[in-house]
Amino acid sequence: MKQNTFIVLLIFLIFSVISFLTNILGPLVPDIIDSFHLSIGLAGFLPFSFFVAYGVMSVPAGVLIEKYSEKSVLIFGFALACVAALLFALLPTFEIALLSLFSIGIGMAMLQVVINPLLRHAGGEAHFAFNSVLANFFFGAASFLSPWLYSALVGNIHHGEATGIIVLFNAIVTPELKWVSLYWVFAVTCLAMIAVIFFVRFPKVELKDDEKMDTGVALRELLRNRTVRLYFIGIFAYVGTEQGIANWTSKFLQIYHNVDPATTGASIISYFWGLITVGCFLGLALLKLFDSRKLLMVFATGAMVALAASLFGSVEMALITFPATGFFLSIMWSVVFSLGMNSVPNHHGTLSGILCTGIAGGAVVPLIIGGLAEGVGLQMAMLVMFITLGYVFSIGMWAKPLVNNATVKKWSDLFKA
Repeated sequence: MKQNTFIVLLIFLIFSVISFLTNILGPLVPDIIDSFHLSIGLAGFLPFSFFVAYGVMSVPAGVLIEKYSEKSVLIFGFALACVAALLFALLPTFEIALLSLFSIGIGMAMLQVVINPLLRHAGGEAHFAFNSVLANFFFGAASFLSPWLYSALVGNIHHGEATGIIVLFNAIVTPELKWVSLYWVFAVTCLAMIAVIFFVRFPKVELKDDEKMDTGVALRELLRNRTVRLYFIGIFAYVGTEQGIANWTSKFLQIYHNVDPATTGASIISYFWGLITVGCFLGLALLKLFDSRKLLMVFATGAMVALAASLFGSVEMALITFPATGFFLSIMWSVVFSLGMNSVPNHHGTLSGILCTGIAGGAVVPLIIGGLAEGVGLQMAMLVMFITLGYVFSIGMWAKPLVNNATVKKWSDLFKA
C-alpha cells in the first residue's frame, strides 16, 4: 500500500472518530438530565460547551498548523480529548461534564482544521472532491453506529450475567451512571489514535498562499465583507439546526410520546445521521443536474415540513419524520459552504476558518431551545429551528456566487466519466 493511500485511509478513520465523539451527545442528553437532575435549560449548556469550542479554536488552529507539523497538532488534539474524557469518567459531575465537553470540542476543532488540507495533499487535488464525499460517508456512518453502541452498553452493563468487556464496565461504572462507560470508550479510542498517529510518517503539506490562515489584513478585510458575514450566519444556522434536532429529539420523544431514550430514542438519532449520509450521495447527483441555490431552497422546505410533522404529528409520524429531517439537511453544509467560498475571490484559507467558526451555531441554538423550553415547553422551543431553516432557505434567493456549480445538459451526461 502506498504511503499516500494509507494517509487517506487514516484521515477517513479520524473523520469517523470525530463523528463518534461529536454526535453521541444527542442520545446521552436524556440520561445526563436524569442522572444529574438537571432542568432542560441547564441541559442546553451541554452542547453549548462542546460546540462553542469550535468558535474559539477554528481560527487559532489554522495558525498552529503553519507553526507546527500536522502530526503534532493531531496528537495534541487527541491527547486533549483523551484527558478530558478520562477526567469525566473518573469524576462524573455536571461541572466536570461541561469542562470535559469544552476540552473535547477544542481537540475536535483542531483535528477538523488539520485533516482537510491533509486530505487534499495526500489524496491529490484531482481526487479531493471524491475523497471529501467518502470522508463524509465515514463521518455519517460513525454517527449512525455510535447510538447503537450506547444502547448496547446501557442495556448490558449491570444487567444479567456479564461476560467480556461488560465485566470490566460493571466494576468501573455504577448502575446509576451506566452511560458514563462511553467516556471510557472515548478515552481508549483517543489513546489508540495517538499511538497510531505517532508511528505514522506524514507527508509535508505545503499550503498555497490562498490556503493559509491570515490573522492580519486578510482577516480584517473579510470580516468587513457583508457577504462573508451572511455566509457565516448561514453556517451558524445550519449547524444550529442540525444539533438542535440531534440533541433534543430523544428528549422530545421521551416527554411527549413516552419513548425510551436508551432504545427507540437512540435508534431515531442513529437513523437521523444515517439519512444525512444517504442524502449526501443523492445530493451529489442532484447537484450535477440542478442549480445548488434552487436545490437548497427545495431541501430547506422539505426540512421545515418534516420538522413540523415531527413536532405536531403522532408518535408514529414523529418516528419517521424526525429521521427524515436528516435527509433534507444532508446537502446544506456543502452547498452553503461552497456558495460562500465561491462568492469571494481570494483569501480562501482565512475565509474557510471564518466559516468553520460558524460551527459555534451548534452551541447557541440548542442552548436557546433549552432556555426557552423552561418557559414554553420543549415543543414550542424547538420552533426556533424554523428561523434557522428559513435563513438557510433565504440563501438560495440572495446568493450570487462568482462561480456556479457545474451542471450537465442531459441525464445521460451524468454517467459519463
